[in-house]
Amino acid sequence: MFEGFWDNVLRYLRYFFSTLLGVLLNAVAPLGPLLERPVTLIALLGLFVGSLVFLSLTLRAMLGLSTI
Repeated sequence: MFEGFWDNVLRYLRYFFSTLLGVLLNAVAPLGPLLERPVTLIALLGLFVGSLVFLSLTLRAMLGLSTI
């Protein structure tokens, strides 16, 4: 009854990761031409780092992990 169970689980896991990778590559591909200019690259990196800091501080405040 369960001969191919783990084979199917691994097949769905591979499908999930390949789909996730495809979505990420298609989301990042339009940013490629923007990264050619140094000014735009610095602005995008600043936006990315700022978003991560904002998300981190928001989650810390919501979960009560530290006093801000």
